[in-house]
Amino acid sequence: MAKKGLLNARIFNSQVHSKNVTGKEKWLGYLLGPCGALLLNAVLGTYLNIYYTDVLNLSGVGFFWAGSFLVLFPLISKIVDAITNVVMGYIIDRTKTKQGKARPWLLLSAPLLTISGIMLFVIPANANSTFGLIWIVFSYNLFYSFAFTIYNMSHNLMCPLSTRNILQRGGLSVFNQIASIMMSGILVALIFPMLIMPALGVDASKWILVMSILSALAFPLTLLEYYFTKERVTEEQKGQEEKKIPFLTQLKIVLTDKYMMLMLLYFLIYTLGSSLKNIGLVYYCNYVLGTYQDGITQTLVSVLGGIPMGIGIFAVWPLAKKFGKRNVTLFGFLLYALGSAMCWIFPTNLYLVLVGQFIKNIGGLPCAYVFMALFADGLDHVEWKSGIRCDGVSMSVYNTIAVAVIGIVTAIFNGLLSATGYIAPVTIAEYNANPSAYSGYILQTAITESTKTVAFIQNSAVYNFFIFAFVGLETITGLVLAGLLVFVSVEKTIERKHKKIIERQKEACLARGEEWIEPDVKAQIEEENFIKESREIFIEELKVKCQKNSKLNFDEEVKKYDDKAAANALKRENAKKAAEEKEALKKQKGEQKLAAKLAKMTPEQLARREEKLALKTKRDEEAWQKEEVKGEAYYQKIQAELARKQ
Repeated sequence: MAKKGLLNARIFNSQVHSKNVTGKEKWLGYLLGPCGALLLNAVLGTYLNIYYTDVLNLSGVGFFWAGSFLVLFPLISKIVDAITNVVMGYIIDRTKTKQGKARPWLLLSAPLLTISGIMLFVIPANANSTFGLIWIVFSYNLFYSFAFTIYNMSHNLMCPLSTRNILQRGGLSVFNQIASIMMSGILVALIFPMLIMPALGVDASKWILVMSILSALAFPLTLLEYYFTKERVTEEQKGQEEKKIPFLTQLKIVLTDKYMMLMLLYFLIYTLGSSLKNIGLVYYCNYVLGTYQDGITQTLVSVLGGIPMGIGIFAVWPLAKKFGKRNVTLFGFLLYALGSAMCWIFPTNLYLVLVGQFIKNIGGLPCAYVFMALFADGLDHVEWKSGIRCDGVSMSVYNTIAVAVIGIVTAIFNGLLSATGYIAPVTIAEYNANPSAYSGYILQTAITESTKTVAFIQNSAVYNFFIFAFVGLETITGLVLAGLLVFVSVEKTIERKHKKIIERQKEACLARGEEWIEPDVKAQIEEENFIKESREIFIEELKVKCQKNSKLNFDEEVKKYDDKAAANALKRENAKKAAEEKEALKKQKGEQKLAAKLAKMTPEQLARREEKLALKTKRDEEAWQKEEVKGEAYYQKIQAELARKQ
């Protein structure tokens, strides 16, 4: 992937050519494209452990393995996963291709996701046999340690690498999260628990069919994401002298930066709570709030509790622009903790749990739709401070935290599942074949002719564990995260840092004796060149077609092409003007509103207001000057260190 020229063929070119983020880029590259891989991962995150414990019954494999396999193998696998994340971050930062440094890996991940996703469920031998267990470990690592690691790291980097424009980046972040939360959430939270899971029961053959279909969908959709994304930030650095930056230097830069460490700690705590909740969701709904795969309880909890994720799309980013990404996320986590606490206090009351989940998910909106934009600000801050883009390394640390925490949480969950005495369900055939084996258990529901799966009442220890897993821990993490975000103020000065980054790029360009072209102008020139090149290609291809088909009129076809291109150009220009007019009108209304507010104030109130504004401006300027001095000193230190190592 990293070899020069390997991806130079036109077939691998991005279908996005505009200097600005386009509509098709949002809808195809950041919304529809990621749905395949994210849907597959969401389903696996919620139901793979159910497949292991309830369908394959791995928690009861032999005396020695009883409970131990599902504790040990996630831990061992996540060590491998953590290593591959670090390696992948190293590789991405050193990938230099025409298609960028992250996008090429989306291309590789597409077939790997499909193959490994199918292998997770198609076990060629008895799962209880040694070979069956080896296959499970191998397929699990192939998916999580390789296929999804490659996809997830490159996918998560597309937003930070797409543009430096804060508003456009924020819009892409929202579309990205819609793909994860809304599209995959509709199936995982609605269709699966209501229709699919009751039909699957504990029948392995049905599980294999459904999961194979989901795995197959990941291939074409990931290709769609590849072709409709663009690395504009990477393209800014084309033609610049490439410095070989040691991996350990990049790692040190990331791990010694205050904002990056705070955001990585934030992610660790958030992942801890959400991972335990995700694993515990199905068990909680099956045994605490409802009955086993009843087709309604989990649907209500996930869908009614998740309605804010749908309606909040239209509100969260305007609020973030007005009050700041950090501030709305901080306030959101206070609501997050409040809603979770309500569910923890009344864990068996369906109505109060639904209300609590509704409140919790309102609080979770900023985290869901805004955080990656805040993380991108952190990456730009690191570049300003050190002069080095550390996207791959930062994302490798980010993903290493995710996989490590998920592995640990899965191991702990399965260990406590076994230790507290969880009783796995069985098929009606297994139960009827030897009912005396289950004589000591209490049936959860009566057995009828339509019964497909037989589930049992769990003891109080299992019952309380499921409650804490689903709602207890998130009450605590919500409060902790709100407190942590107080110290994440990276967005305050990010626009100043963007200007400094461009200044340094200009200085480096002039030092090389090259002509400096502003990024916006350069992007415009590249877009015009693409339009010109596309027309030339069209004409060459049209000549060949006309030779083969005498009915085609060359001049008429060229005129049609030019007319369509002109219409599209006019459409783009009108859209641009409309956006500018809308922004100007919004600004005017804001000024009028402020003027009306000031007109109602007394001279004394106006004086106090001016005094407060002046004091705030002075404090902000002093804080920026201190940060600028420290940042410049650090920048010079890193550049001197790199010069010694060249």
